[in-house]
Amino acid sequence: MNHYTFEEIKTGMEEQFSVTITEQMMQQFQEMTGDVNPLHCDETFAKEKGFGGKVAYGMLTASFLSTMAGVYLPGENSLIQSVEVKFVKPVFPGEEITFTGKVSEVNDTFRFLVLKVTGTVTGEKENERYGTKVLKAVMQIGVR
Repeated sequence: MNHYTFEEIKTGMEEQFSVTITEQMMQQFQEMTGDVNPLHCDETFAKEKGFGGKVAYGMLTASFLSTMAGVYLPGENSLIQSVEVKFVKPVFPGEEITFTGKVSEVNDTFRFLVLKVTGTVTGEKENERYGTKVLKAVMQIGVR
């Protein structure tokens, strides 16, 4: 976990981490939220709708924005104030997503930063979706 103080944060700072979306995560998300939409739970249904298989929950993918702020940038001194997220492409179980956050603004008056985050398919370069951007977000994060 990072421990950046407000005074240490500068425009242009960047952090990143990767996570693989697993079937277990999908099951746990379904159990927590009650979202049983067959697009996320039924391989055959998802394929009939034109996808390569079950589609990961968008909000499961977006939940890693909390990890970005709370662990990486700024880390333990953060309090998320707002998030705007766009799901650019679907994510599929088994894919590794790399989240990259870059500070685009530091507000000295109200002690917050604006973090632009992207989620990109990484993992094995042989994967035809390698490099595909799947998520874009803008976060306002207070720093204590």
